[in-house]
Amino acid sequence: MDFAYVAYGPNGKQVKSTIEAPSEEAAARTLKGKGYTIVSLEKAGALNKNISFSIGGKPTPRDMSVFCRQFVAIVDAGVPVVQALSMLAEQTENKMLAGAIAGCKDSIEKGSSLADSMKNYPKVFSNLFVMLVDAGEASGSLTKSFDRMGSQFEKTHALRNMIKKVSIYPVVLLVVTFVVAIVMLVKVVPMFKEMLEELGTELPGITKFMLGLSNWMQQYWWLLIIIIVAVIVVIKLLQSNENTKRGLDTLRLKIPKFNTLAIKTASASFARTLSTLLGSGIPMIEAIGITANTMDNLCFKDALNEAKNSVSMGSNLSTPIKATKRFPPLVHHMISVGEDTGNIDGMLDRLADYYEEEVKEATEQVMALLEPLVIILLAGVVGSIVLSIMLPMASMMGGMENL
Repeated sequence: MDFAYVAYGPNGKQVKSTIEAPSEEAAARTLKGKGYTIVSLEKAGALNKNISFSIGGKPTPRDMSVFCRQFVAIVDAGVPVVQALSMLAEQTENKMLAGAIAGCKDSIEKGSSLADSMKNYPKVFSNLFVMLVDAGEASGSLTKSFDRMGSQFEKTHALRNMIKKVSIYPVVLLVVTFVVAIVMLVKVVPMFKEMLEELGTELPGITKFMLGLSNWMQQYWWLLIIIIVAVIVVIKLLQSNENTKRGLDTLRLKIPKFNTLAIKTASASFARTLSTLLGSGIPMIEAIGITANTMDNLCFKDALNEAKNSVSMGSNLSTPIKATKRFPPLVHHMISVGEDTGNIDGMLDRLADYYEEEVKEATEQVMALLEPLVIILLAGVVGSIVLSIMLPMASMMGGMENL
C-alpha cells in the first residue's frame, strides 16, 4: 500500500514523496526511524502519488542483487537480521525497496517471520523470493537463500543489460527514421510545394501523395498524436488479455530467428529458476508451479503446468518436458541425466549457463539482421520524399532541353 507524505528530513529540507507500507502506522514508524519529522501522511491517490522513473520506481534486478549480497555479508558478520534490515533500509537508494525493507523490519519486531513480512510487498519481493526465504528460515540457511537469489538477480540483470546494449542501435535508427520523415514532410516538402504546383506539368503520383501527406500532417498533426497514443493503448490492452497474449506468444514462436531467441530465453529462465528453487529445498511439484508463473511466454507457462500435472501423478520431469515439444531436446536430455545421477539442480544450473550464452548469441544475430533492415527503411523513407521532389523537376528540365 502506498502512502504520500510531506516531511522534513534530518538535514532540515522538506521532502514530498511516497512510501510503501502495510499500514499508515507502519509508514509513520519507518519515516520516524529515518529521522523524518512528518507534516502530513495519507494514503496515496491518483493526484498525490509520487511517480518516479529513477530511484523511486520499482527496484531493478541490480537493486535486488545488491540488497541480497549486502544482506548476506552483514548477517554472516554476526549482525542480527532485524539490525541488518535496519542498516539496509537506511543505505538503500531505491525508495520503494528501502520502504519495503523497513516495513519488514517492523513486522519482524512484532513477531512475524521474514517471509511473511515480505508478502506485504508483492511489488518488491516476488513469490519466488518469498518461497526461498521461507525455505531458508525453515532450514536455518537464510543467508544461503539470499545468496541464491543474489545470483539469480545478477544473471537476470546481466542478460537484460546485454539485450539493451545490443538493441539500442536499431531502436535509435527507427526513432531517427520517424523524426526525419516528420521533419521533411512538415518543413522541407512545403518549401517546394508552390514551385512544384507552378511547373504546369502533371505531377507524378508519388509527388501528389507526398504533398497530400504533408498537407494532412500540417493540419491534423494532433490526430497523429492521438493515433500513436491509441496504438500504444491497444497494444497494452491486448497484452493484458490472456487469450490475446497467448495468441501473440504463439505467433512469436513461428517467426524465424525471433522464435529461436524466444525458445532459448525461455529455456534459460526455466533452468535457472527451477535450479534455484530445487537447490533451496523447495519440493519438485511446487517448484515447477512457481517456475511456470515466472515465464513471460504463456506457451511455456502452459507447457510447465502440464509437466507439473504429470509429475504430480508420479512421472519424472524429463518425460513431460519432452512431450510438450516446447523446449529443445537438450533440456529434457540434461534433466534426464540429472534425474539418473540425483543431481538435477546441478544439471539445470549448467543448462542455464549454456542457454544464457546462447541467448546472447541469438540476440546479436537478431539485431544484426534488424540493423540493415532499419537502414533500408530509413533510406526508403527519405529517398521516397526526395524522389517526390526531384521527379517533377527532372521532368521540367527534360522538357526545357527538348525546346
